[in-house]
Amino acid sequence: MSIVADIVRSYVQPRAVIRDRLAEGQREDRALMLLMLGCGLVFVAQWPRLARRAALDDAVPLEALLGGALMAWGVIMPLALYGIAGLSHLVARALGGQGAFFGARLALFWALVAAAPAWLLYGLTAGMIGSGPALSIVGFLAFAAFLFVWLSGWVEVEWPRTSVAS
Repeated sequence: MSIVADIVRSYVQPRAVIRDRLAEGQREDRALMLLMLGCGLVFVAQWPRLARRAALDDAVPLEALLGGALMAWGVIMPLALYGIAGLSHLVARALGGQGAFFGARLALFWALVAAAPAWLLYGLTAGMIGSGPALSIVGFLAFAAFLFVWLSGWVEVEWPRTSVAS
Protein backbone atom coordinates (compact mmCIF):
# COMPACT_ATOMS: atom_id res chain seq x y z
CA MET A 1 0.00 0.00 0.00
CA SER A 2 1.18 3.54 -0.62
CA ILE A 3 2.64 5.71 2.10
CA VAL A 4 -0.15 8.29 1.79
CA ALA A 5 -2.86 5.62 2.16
CA ASP A 6 -1.00 4.16 5.14
CA ILE A 7 -0.75 7.60 6.75
CA VAL A 8 -4.51 8.03 6.50
CA ARG A 9 -5.09 4.48 7.76
CA SER A 10 -2.73 5.11 10.70
CA TYR A 11 -5.26 7.44 12.28
CA VAL A 12 -7.89 4.68 12.26
CA GLN A 13 -5.95 1.39 12.40
CA PRO A 14 -2.40 2.14 13.57
CA ARG A 15 -1.72 -1.40 14.75
CA ALA A 16 -2.77 -2.88 11.40
CA VAL A 17 -0.48 -0.47 9.54
CA ILE A 18 2.54 -1.38 11.65
CA ARG A 19 1.71 -5.09 11.25
CA ASP A 20 1.69 -4.63 7.47
CA ARG A 21 4.98 -2.73 7.58
CA LEU A 22 6.55 -5.49 9.72
CA ALA A 23 5.28 -8.13 7.29
CA GLU A 24 7.45 -6.53 4.58
CA GLY A 25 10.46 -7.91 6.44
CA GLN A 26 13.25 -6.43 8.51
CA ARG A 27 14.58 -3.85 6.08
CA GLU A 28 16.79 -1.29 7.76
CA ASP A 29 16.94 0.74 4.55
CA ARG A 30 13.17 1.26 4.69
CA ALA A 31 13.30 2.22 8.35
CA LEU A 32 16.04 4.76 7.60
CA MET A 33 14.04 6.10 4.66
CA LEU A 34 11.01 6.58 6.92
CA LEU A 35 13.16 8.38 9.48
CA MET A 36 14.68 10.72 6.93
CA LEU A 37 11.30 11.34 5.28
CA GLY A 38 9.71 12.20 8.63
CA CYS A 39 12.57 14.45 9.69
CA GLY A 40 12.58 16.12 6.28
CA LEU A 41 8.85 16.85 6.46
CA VAL A 42 9.13 18.26 9.96
CA PHE A 43 12.05 20.41 8.75
CA VAL A 44 9.90 21.75 5.91
CA ALA A 45 7.10 22.39 8.43
CA GLN A 46 9.45 24.80 10.23
CA TRP A 47 9.85 27.12 7.22
CA PRO A 48 6.72 29.29 7.66
CA ARG A 49 7.43 29.83 11.36
CA LEU A 50 11.06 30.70 10.71
CA ALA A 51 10.15 33.02 7.83
CA ARG A 52 7.71 34.86 10.10
CA ARG A 53 10.34 35.15 12.82
CA ALA A 54 12.94 36.49 10.37
CA ALA A 55 10.45 38.99 8.93
CA LEU A 56 9.44 40.32 12.35
CA ASP A 57 12.96 40.47 13.80
CA ASP A 58 15.91 40.94 11.48
CA ALA A 59 18.51 40.18 14.18
CA VAL A 60 19.01 36.67 12.77
CA PRO A 61 18.65 36.17 9.01
CA LEU A 62 16.32 33.54 7.59
CA GLU A 63 19.23 31.55 6.18
CA ALA A 64 20.75 31.15 9.64
CA LEU A 65 17.42 30.06 11.10
CA LEU A 66 16.93 27.52 8.31
CA GLY A 67 20.50 26.27 8.77
CA GLY A 68 19.87 25.67 12.46
CA ALA A 69 16.63 23.83 11.73
CA LEU A 70 18.39 21.73 9.08
CA MET A 71 21.10 20.80 11.56
CA ALA A 72 18.48 19.91 14.17
CA TRP A 73 16.21 17.82 11.90
CA GLY A 74 18.85 16.47 9.52
CA VAL A 75 21.53 15.42 12.00
CA ILE A 76 20.58 15.68 15.67
CA MET A 77 16.99 14.41 15.65
CA PRO A 78 17.69 11.26 13.59
CA LEU A 79 20.35 10.27 16.12
CA ALA A 80 18.10 11.17 19.04
CA LEU A 81 15.21 9.19 17.56
CA TYR A 82 17.42 6.11 17.19
CA GLY A 83 18.26 6.48 20.88
CA ILE A 84 14.62 6.96 21.89
CA ALA A 85 13.60 3.89 19.90
CA GLY A 86 16.30 1.83 21.60
CA LEU A 87 15.26 3.03 25.03
CA SER A 88 11.60 2.32 24.29
CA HIS A 89 12.51 -1.25 23.35
CA LEU A 90 14.53 -1.70 26.54
CA VAL A 91 11.59 -0.40 28.59
CA ALA A 92 9.26 -2.79 26.79
CA ARG A 93 11.69 -5.67 27.35
CA ALA A 94 11.73 -4.88 31.08
CA LEU A 95 7.92 -4.96 31.02
CA GLY A 96 7.83 -8.33 29.26
CA GLY A 97 7.83 -7.19 25.63
CA GLN A 98 8.78 -9.78 23.03
CA GLY A 99 9.67 -7.48 20.13
CA ALA A 100 12.99 -6.53 18.60
CA PHE A 101 14.93 -3.30 18.30
CA PHE A 102 13.90 -3.07 14.63
CA GLY A 103 10.21 -3.10 15.54
CA ALA A 104 10.70 -0.33 18.09
CA ARG A 105 12.54 1.76 15.49
CA LEU A 106 9.88 1.12 12.87
CA ALA A 107 7.05 2.11 15.23
CA LEU A 108 8.73 5.40 16.17
CA PHE A 109 9.86 6.32 12.67
CA TRP A 110 6.46 5.49 11.20
CA ALA A 111 4.74 7.64 13.84
CA LEU A 112 6.91 10.58 12.78
CA VAL A 113 5.88 10.11 9.13
CA ALA A 114 2.21 9.55 10.00
CA ALA A 115 2.08 12.72 12.12
CA ALA A 116 3.91 14.82 9.50
CA PRO A 117 0.70 16.26 7.97
CA ALA A 118 -0.29 17.53 11.41
CA TRP A 119 3.16 19.07 11.89
CA LEU A 120 2.89 20.72 8.47
CA LEU A 121 -0.42 22.25 9.58
CA TYR A 122 1.27 23.37 12.80
CA GLY A 123 4.02 25.08 10.80
CA LEU A 124 1.49 26.86 8.60
CA THR A 125 -0.46 27.98 11.65
CA ALA A 126 2.72 29.28 13.30
CA GLY A 127 3.72 31.12 10.12
CA MET A 128 0.34 32.61 9.24
CA ILE A 129 -1.27 33.27 12.61
CA GLY A 130 1.59 33.18 15.09
CA SER A 131 1.34 32.44 18.79
CA GLY A 132 -2.06 32.05 20.35
CA PRO A 133 -4.79 29.55 21.15
CA ALA A 134 -5.03 28.24 17.57
CA LEU A 135 -1.33 27.36 17.52
CA SER A 136 -1.60 25.68 20.93
CA ILE A 137 -4.57 23.58 19.81
CA VAL A 138 -2.93 22.52 16.54
CA GLY A 139 0.32 21.73 18.38
CA PHE A 140 -1.52 19.64 20.96
CA LEU A 141 -3.39 17.73 18.23
CA ALA A 142 -0.17 17.11 16.27
CA PHE A 143 1.62 15.81 19.35
CA ALA A 144 -1.41 13.69 20.30
CA ALA A 145 -1.50 12.19 16.78
CA PHE A 146 2.20 11.36 17.01
CA LEU A 147 1.82 9.74 20.43
CA PHE A 148 -1.28 7.80 19.40
CA VAL A 149 0.39 6.27 16.34
CA TRP A 150 3.69 5.66 18.12
CA LEU A 151 2.29 4.04 21.24
CA SER A 152 -0.16 1.93 19.22
CA GLY A 153 2.65 0.73 16.99
CA TRP A 154 4.98 0.19 19.95
CA VAL A 155 2.42 -1.98 21.71
CA GLU A 156 1.88 -3.96 18.51
CA VAL A 157 5.56 -4.68 17.91
CA GLU A 158 6.33 -5.50 21.52
CA TRP A 159 3.13 -7.40 22.44
CA PRO A 160 1.63 -8.57 19.13
CA ARG A 161 -1.89 -10.02 19.08
CA THR A 162 -1.00 -12.23 16.12
CA SER A 163 1.93 -14.53 15.46
CA VAL A 164 3.75 -11.93 13.30
CA ALA A 165 7.37 -11.86 14.43
CA SER A 166 8.99 -8.48 14.89
